[in-house]
Amino acid sequence: MTAFKKELYNTINALPEELLSKVIDYMKYLEFSYVTNNAPSELIIENEEDLNEKLNEGIEDLKNGKVCTLEDAYSEIEQILSE
Repeated sequence: MTAFKKELYNTINALPEELLSKVIDYMKYLEFSYVTNNAPSELIIENEEDLNEKLNEGIEDLKNGKVCTLEDAYSEIEQILSE
């Protein structure tokens, strides 16, 4: 364990029990923010209009034969998230 992780662990360990759920929620928020800020815009749905546009683009891709296997899609997503 690095010194920084140990300090983080000790800080969290010293918190009162009632604050731990808030710390976990905040950590999940940070993790989500990091992933969404580093993901390509094609993978992020910003609002209802954006969702409709992306769904329509997907339908057009299907009509034009621009598709990949589900396995390929998961592989590409895993690669993006691991960067």
